[in-house]
Amino acid sequence: MIKGYRIPDATLERLAIYLRILEELEENGENVVSSMRLASICKINPAQVRKDLSYFGEFGVRGYGYEVDRLINTIKRILGTDREWKLCIVGIGNLGTALIRHGNFIKRGYRFMAAFDSDPSKHGKDLPYGLKIQPVSEMESTIKELRIEIGLITTPPSEAQKVADQLVHSGIRAIINFSPIQVRQKKECIVENVDFTVKLDNLAYHLSNINDKR
Repeated sequence: MIKGYRIPDATLERLAIYLRILEELEENGENVVSSMRLASICKINPAQVRKDLSYFGEFGVRGYGYEVDRLINTIKRILGTDREWKLCIVGIGNLGTALIRHGNFIKRGYRFMAAFDSDPSKHGKDLPYGLKIQPVSEMESTIKELRIEIGLITTPPSEAQKVADQLVHSGIRAIINFSPIQVRQKKECIVENVDFTVKLDNLAYHLSNINDKR
């Protein structure tokens, strides 16, 4: 990787997409892929694929392409997904439960270690993968004991910032916030705010433009 250079977030997002495509190619028995083929599947320019990978070194052979298994291992190492990451989640409603049930987390090396909710009627209830819903009062001790590094927030908006502050205080180093407000970021913690309606606004824009051209 180029020292002293910040890798664009868009590049990191594309690397994750490349990884998923490469894994599908490997499952289908393909051992080599060209930048043109990878770009075609992603619907981007081949030069963009080569540029994204060039931030981290040279991996392909001109006229031959990339070895699929080697590129998979390289991208996993770049993204830090060549190891298991421990997660916790706060707010066990419909969305929180659905995320825990989502098998892709485990496939990608993300393991839910704890689940918390402020509703006493939910405490002790069983969840998939051997989890039980714990009270928020146990958050700090559990996170520190299990060395959990990433927290997910699926609480109502009114509770999200308070929960984020509690997670940071408990030692969480990164947060994904699914609550529809922007959680303020702390210096010692990386925060990603995920608002599904932003994606819907994007779709609405493109649909509106398609309709206008008819």
